[in-house]
Amino acid sequence: MKLGALTLACLLAVPPPSFAYLKFGVRVNGRSVTLKWAQTPVRYFISARSAVPGVLLPDFEAAVGRAFQRWQTVPTASITYTYGGLTLGRPGEDDGSSTLGFESRPELDRVLASTSFLIDRTSGALIESDIFFNSTFQWSVAANGEAGRFDLESIALHEIGHFSGLGHSALGETELREGGGRRVLAAESIMFPIAFTSGSIAGRTLKADDIAGISDIYPDGDFQEKGSLSGRVTKNGAGVFGAHVTAFDPATRELIAGFTLNSQGEFSIGGLSPGPKVVRVEPLDDADIDSFFDTTQPVDIDFRVTFLERLVVIPRGGDSGRIDMTVVRK
Repeated sequence: MKLGALTLACLLAVPPPSFAYLKFGVRVNGRSVTLKWAQTPVRYFISARSAVPGVLLPDFEAAVGRAFQRWQTVPTASITYTYGGLTLGRPGEDDGSSTLGFESRPELDRVLASTSFLIDRTSGALIESDIFFNSTFQWSVAANGEAGRFDLESIALHEIGHFSGLGHSALGETELREGGGRRVLAAESIMFPIAFTSGSIAGRTLKADDIAGISDIYPDGDFQEKGSLSGRVTKNGAGVFGAHVTAFDPATRELIAGFTLNSQGEFSIGGLSPGPKVVRVEPLDDADIDSFFDTTQPVDIDFRVTFLERLVVIPRGGDSGRIDMTVVRK
């Protein structure tokens, strides 16, 4: 068995997907395979060293357990998890056990947490996934959050999305901070790559985009009865790679999005409830592009935000039919 240890940054490759969610992919025998757990429940362990000021070990276990439970109870997804108990191992050790815990990484002064993977390079099977939380930051498990401390449950929910195979979502709005970095103003996906400010517990609840993404990887229940939106984004007659396409439901206020993931500018967004949708395409310019795509990929951000001039009606269990959207340079 040939093993490969990979981190989030080098795993964010985009395989040819059925839908335009960003998933993690690996190359196996010349083809790209979506990274996912082949069998469930997925067993995870917690490092016995997982205690920091403000978070005792039982607090850590409870907060992480609630985060796993939120993903597990998505009715249209089949993935499940089971807690294997405490371990003396640490996250990042390639020992075949998926371990979560605190690690002191002061050099990573903008990284709250990170997920890594161990895979079988011959089959693409996911063997292990570890999550470390950076103990150089201040953490909290308080029910209503604590000023100056990051909410462990919120960050765990995001990282478990990665642990399960999801990449980042671009459904968020930020503003630049003085001195560098960005502050999140709003986010309609737990998988948005930038966390809310310390003290916030806004990241404890999965959104429609998260639910659609996890259900795409592990479909179950009535997910197949959901509809999809597909089409193409072009500029000057050529396909646009990396355009962010959103579908907004005026009745439910749900927002689900995806990307154009090939040179033809094609996209397909699944998990949509039947009914009319407002469709918008925008450049990926509200976060670092390398949070979503490899730096070698030709992501185009030189175009204006564009709305489709009509509502698109999504059929139950079917596709919208091809939607063509033309954008122009800024």
